[in-house]
Amino acid sequence: MVAITMKQLLEAGVHFGHQTKRWNPKMKEYIFGERNGIYIIDLQKSIRLFRNAIQFVYELGAQGKTLLFLGTKRQAQEVIREEAERCGMYYVNQRWLGGLLTNFVTIQKSVKRYRELEAMRANGQYDLFSKKEVARLERERKKLEKNLSGIKEMASLPDAIFVVDTNTESIAIKEARKLGIPVVGVADTNCDPQEVDYIIPGNDDALRAIRLIAGTIAQAYLDGKAVFEAQQKEIAEQMEKQRQLQAQQAAAAREAAARAAAEAASKRALEAKEGVEAVPVPEGAVPGEAAGKPRTTIKRTLQRKVKPKKADSEAQIEPAAASAVEEQTQPDVAPEPGIAGSEEQNTSGA
Repeated sequence: MVAITMKQLLEAGVHFGHQTKRWNPKMKEYIFGERNGIYIIDLQKSIRLFRNAIQFVYELGAQGKTLLFLGTKRQAQEVIREEAERCGMYYVNQRWLGGLLTNFVTIQKSVKRYRELEAMRANGQYDLFSKKEVARLERERKKLEKNLSGIKEMASLPDAIFVVDTNTESIAIKEARKLGIPVVGVADTNCDPQEVDYIIPGNDDALRAIRLIAGTIAQAYLDGKAVFEAQQKEIAEQMEKQRQLQAQQAAAAREAAARAAAEAASKRALEAKEGVEAVPVPEGAVPGEAAGKPRTTIKRTLQRKVKPKKADSEAQIEPAAASAVEEQTQPDVAPEPGIAGSEEQNTSGA
C-alpha cells in the first residue's frame, strides 16, 4: 500500500489554509496556528486522517468496488481527469449535473444519447444529414461530452466519491449522503468537515497539493485493485482446476460404467452358452426342444422345411392314382394249366 510522509505534505504546501477571515469554526481542531493572516493546518492530524482515507480507498479497490473522482474547480480539472483515467475509474471535472446520483436513471438517458452521437460520428452517418443538421448534432455531442465523458462507462452508482474542495462540491456531497455513499474529501480551513466521511485536512487550492493528494488516492486504489485482480485470477484458476477434475472424474465414471456393462453382458452370454450345453436332449425329442423351444413350434418348423411344393405333390399323386385305377380295372383271370406248367418247366430248366 502507498505510503505518505510529512515531508511530502510540507513540500506540496498541504499545510497552507485560507485567510483568517475566511474560515469555518468547525475546522478549528485541525488548525495548528496562524501566520501572516493565513491559517496553518496541523499536518500531524492531516497525515493520520490521510492514511485512514488511503486505507479505505485501498480496501475499496481490493473489493472490486468503484470510485468516482470529482473536482470541478479550475486547478483540479486536469489532475482529476489524469488520475481517474490512470486507475481506470470515473470522473467529473466540469460541471456537476444536479441529480447525477439521486436521479441516475435520467442521467443514464443522456449518457445513452451521447453514445449514440459518438457512434454516428464514428460510423460516418453524419454524411446522411445536411450541414445544418450536422452542426446541430455536433453541438449537442460536444455539450454532452463536456459533462458526461468521464462517466459514460459508469453503469451504476459509484461505491464511493473522492472530492477536491467540499465547499465547491456541496451539492454532490449532499446527494451522496442522501444515498449513503461514502465521501473522501479534501477540506480546507473554510470547509465543513462534518459533511465528509473520510476527511483530509489540507490545501485544496494549490496545484501541487491537489496533485499529491489525488495521485496518492489513485495509487491506493490501484494497489487494492491489483490485490483484487490477483484474487480473481486465483479463483478462476481454482475453478478451472475443479472443472477439469470433475471432467476427469465424470470420464472415469463413464468408463467404469461401460466396462461394468461389457463385463455383465459377457457374463450373461457365457452363462447362456453353458446352460444350453448342459441341458440333455431326451430320446425321441425334437432337436431344439431341450433348449427351451416349444414342441409345437419345432414341429411347425420341420413341417415347413419338409413340405413339398404344390406342383411336385400333384405330379406324385397323379401316377399313383393312375396305377390304382389300372389295378381296379384288370379282371381276376386264373392262369391256364398248360401255360403254368410250361412256365414252371422253363424255370426249372433254367
